[in-house]
Amino acid sequence: RDLSWRNKPVAERLSYALVNGIVDYIEEDTEAARQQYERPLHVIEGPLMDGMNIVGDLFGSGKMFLPQVVKSARVMKKAVAYLMPFMEAEKEGGAPSAAGKVLLATVKGDVHDIGKNIVGVVLACNNYEVIDLGVMVPMEKILEAAVKEGVDLLGLSGLITPSLDEMVYVAQEMERRKMKLPLLIGGATTSRIHTAVKIAPQYSGPVVHVLDASKSVPVVNKLISESPETRQQYAAGVRQEYERMRVGHQARQQAKTYRSLADARANKLAIDWSQPIAPKPKLVGRRSFTGYDLAEISRYIDWTPFFQTWQLRGRYPQILQHPEKGPEARKLFDDARRMLEQIIKEQWLEAQAVIGLFPANSVDEDDIAVYATEERQQLLARFCNPRQQGMKQSAPNLSLGDFIAPRSTGLPDYLGAFAVTAGMGIEAHLQRFEAAHDDYNAILLKALADRLAEAFAEHMHQRVRKEFWGYAPHEQLDNESLIREAYTGIRPAPGYPANPDHSEKITLFNLLDVETQTGIRLTESLAMYPAASVSGLYFSHPESRYFGIGRITREQVEDYAARKGMPVAEVERWMGANLAY
Repeated sequence: RDLSWRNKPVAERLSYALVNGIVDYIEEDTEAARQQYERPLHVIEGPLMDGMNIVGDLFGSGKMFLPQVVKSARVMKKAVAYLMPFMEAEKEGGAPSAAGKVLLATVKGDVHDIGKNIVGVVLACNNYEVIDLGVMVPMEKILEAAVKEGVDLLGLSGLITPSLDEMVYVAQEMERRKMKLPLLIGGATTSRIHTAVKIAPQYSGPVVHVLDASKSVPVVNKLISESPETRQQYAAGVRQEYERMRVGHQARQQAKTYRSLADARANKLAIDWSQPIAPKPKLVGRRSFTGYDLAEISRYIDWTPFFQTWQLRGRYPQILQHPEKGPEARKLFDDARRMLEQIIKEQWLEAQAVIGLFPANSVDEDDIAVYATEERQQLLARFCNPRQQGMKQSAPNLSLGDFIAPRSTGLPDYLGAFAVTAGMGIEAHLQRFEAAHDDYNAILLKALADRLAEAFAEHMHQRVRKEFWGYAPHEQLDNESLIREAYTGIRPAPGYPANPDHSEKITLFNLLDVETQTGIRLTESLAMYPAASVSGLYFSHPESRYFGIGRITREQVEDYAARKGMPVAEVERWMGANLAY
């Protein structure tokens, strides 16, 4: 290891440590700097900020990748934490002058925060003071904190579709309170078009959608750091762009045509039910699994989304050899594998699962009735499914109900359901990393827990096909083939494109008694907690496939609401992103 940099003057050593993310000597060097500078605050405002400015410039110009930035932030946080007692002893009060103050929160009912945490780290690296309220934050608390803390900008994050509505409510309330703060929107389900069409019209202050952490800094700079003229020009430009997008969106919506619900049903997937279907499952009923072997689960990890979390886009394993991203991807992968080994060996996380396989038939064209016994008289659950209504040339209008034999055929078909988590026990370790000012390992752990949960879902699905249902007992697929979904059957999740209605999770959780069996619970917006959890249904028919519902008409929403026994307005809330009106 080259330690020649240790011979440089202390300011250069601090800069080197920051740019290279080296924490080993940070307290020693920060103390040396404190001895040289008149006040502890000057160490922060001098050599530490100089180093972070280099980090910000390198990241902004694409010469540094996100994992490096998060490591740099860890060095900065540890240095500042070391200096804090000295600053308090001096009663200096004032923290170092920041470029601006930003409040971040994951909205009410949503538990996902990796993206938000990354944005916070990147903004902090660029000399912004970041106040992070965490996850599942009610609107009242967000807006009260914004006023109390006197922030310059508010950032909202969310991953599940109900969070999109919550962001609209926050914007409406900001308008009602006559607030003028810029509002930043981000998260996996958010988009520029949704922000332009649904959120921006609710609030007269600046509203900007940000795709990822690397884009957040230039946007925040333009919204709060630069001159008032620049800020106004930028906000006006975004407003005009969003207005153009709204007009274009409206025109496209009006140009689209939709089938009536009766026509869409008449154009359903035509399956020949005279052909044999999957056999009766070997396991009929429910089975739960506690303390599942993490080493076994880890063999099913799909690493590509892991690198995407860290904004290293590209397929695994090819990304490890990428000319620019490769060196950093390899370092990240080494860190991930080291931590994964520790998670398994020291049992940081506990994996729990419940699966169920039940007699089932489709009823009323789109829905699936789940029965207690083979006699199919006692109804256990009814899964309601919307149907595609877009005009299609020579393609069916699909619904998940199409993949299950209709009750009228008299055929004994079956449906499976599952819920898995790899997130039990994560909080204690996250708190440990937080106490050590270690965002890098906290984000690494969350990203690995997410990958383990998805791997667990993959593994259990394979066991169901080969063993518990047993319709593919001789299946021999490697991990690459599993990732490509080269098997027979699907496992769609409620709240995702084939059925965007998150409220169907309630039916699934009741059917499997998920909370009692696994400890996974649903938030008020029906996100699963722990966040590293996956749930869905198992379909076995060879013609079953993944699809997106797309837009649906009011006629279908009213029909769907009647079948669910739910007010139309509530269905519209859960299916808001899919309404064609």
